[in-house]
Amino acid sequence: MIQTILGANGQIGEELARALHSNYTDKIRLVSRKPKRIHDTDELFAADLNDAKAASEAVNGSSIAYFTLGLPMDTDLWEQQFLKITRNVIEACKEHGTKLVFFDNTYMYPQDGRVLTEETIFAPNGRKGKVRQEMAEMVLNEIAAGTLDAVICRAPEFYGPQKTQSITNSLLFDKVMAGEKLQVPLRDDTKRSLIWTPDASRATALIGNTPEAYGQTWHLPIDASRPTYKKLIQKISEAYQTNFSYSVIGKFKFWVGSLFKKSVRELQELLPRYATDNIFSDDKFRKAFPDFQTTSFGEGIEIIKQEQAKAK
Repeated sequence: MIQTILGANGQIGEELARALHSNYTDKIRLVSRKPKRIHDTDELFAADLNDAKAASEAVNGSSIAYFTLGLPMDTDLWEQQFLKITRNVIEACKEHGTKLVFFDNTYMYPQDGRVLTEETIFAPNGRKGKVRQEMAEMVLNEIAAGTLDAVICRAPEFYGPQKTQSITNSLLFDKVMAGEKLQVPLRDDTKRSLIWTPDASRATALIGNTPEAYGQTWHLPIDASRPTYKKLIQKISEAYQTNFSYSVIGKFKFWVGSLFKKSVRELQELLPRYATDNIFSDDKFRKAFPDFQTTSFGEGIEIIKQEQAKAK
């Protein structure tokens, strides 16, 4: 049967399609408003998942549906659409007996430096975090009720190639490409948990195709070195053979920026996590899948460097 990716045009969705095709199946359906084929055998399905009927038709005939859909960093839009889309997808999976792999982030977690595990309580710091909490709880409630065969795959902040969108990519790697001074949010000496986007997608494909993994939440695997931004910039400088300078953006500058730029305003609720160590534990995944190889920061930086060289 077909394995379907809902939200197939984003970086996670595209990498997931590649991982599925390489390791599990060539029967892949790509769903988005304007899906684009990655492999000749991909089935394209254009759908707006705000529409319950469209969501049902997109899922119909699928053994597994992967929810990787993202929305722009717009709090109002998240509140208007994300919960509705999640409910439509859940109901579609229940209707067609389809397994659901729900790709999640960490916005709902506390931002106080504690070690984050799959058992960590939800304590969102703002409206977007509350939306992500409600989305996750929808899935968890269905699992607890026995009405949906589902699994949650949770990832920390991204960094990665191609069109990866994250604060780290924007303030470090995009600045390198543009020849601008690098920037660091709040502090350069706190430990960061970052996941290489292709690793996140490969791990999600693995979990989705492991029947005994369902009914649980899984933290996806990261490079366990958890460098500070200072150390990460040193690694970037070594790879590019350039001594990159950077500035640390303080809270006050972010606050001033938020008065004039919506994009900066949307970041405000996430800032506390940059003031403390961010320790995202992937121990559960490591024990269950000991042979899974993650991409080191050195390897990831080199891939981004080569990609940027080709783009110039």
